[in-house]
Amino acid sequence: MSHKAPNDPIKVDGTDQQIADYLRDNPGFLLRHPELLAEMEIPHASGDAVSLIERQVDALRKQLKDTQQQLANLVEVARTNDQLQARMHRLTLELIDAATFEEVLNALEDELHDDFKADAVELRLFSSSQLDDHLQDSLNGQVATFEQFFNQNQPICGKMDQQQLDYIFGTEGDRIASTALIPLKSEGVLGLLAIGSCDPERFAPDHGTEFLTRLGEIISRTLQAVSLPGI
Repeated sequence: MSHKAPNDPIKVDGTDQQIADYLRDNPGFLLRHPELLAEMEIPHASGDAVSLIERQVDALRKQLKDTQQQLANLVEVARTNDQLQARMHRLTLELIDAATFEEVLNALEDELHDDFKADAVELRLFSSSQLDDHLQDSLNGQVATFEQFFNQNQPICGKMDQQQLDYIFGTEGDRIASTALIPLKSEGVLGLLAIGSCDPERFAPDHGTEFLTRLGEIISRTLQAVSLPGI
């Protein structure tokens, strides 16, 4: 019985599937015959032909580019999160130092406008009876949806209808294109914080609300410690 030397040409007969199966079962074949990598050509959509090794290099380059883009995206997300945490920390310190309701309002106005690029900030507080009155009065078409908002006790983002914008932001409502609405609920506190933006994508409905939830909890606890006007 004759034996082929490792570098002798090897012929494989059969269908494409048999050839594919052979190469899959014998991964060392192309290692033993590296000259085939340069000789084999693969048709390209442009009409040109490239060698298998060139095709593999192109594939690796694309994979590397995709990986680099993914890494860049992760780095950008990490940088954004770090900046957000720093802003949140500054706002928390300002709220801790606030001793009156007016100081809480000033801290929210200053930090949310400067650090969080808000175009409008409104804080509305209700007693339970006041909320019931609002829902039953002639303006209930404007504020009735807030009942579900308070029941769900979760921040929401997106575009509000014009009546709601006018009710919350007053004359500034005409220029607000997207809003983050944050419920404020704790012992003795019932209200909402509205952060408005002229950018329709700033507070899109698909944005995460974890940060807004934390912000609402911090503000609610702060309001518990100060004297609230008329409540």
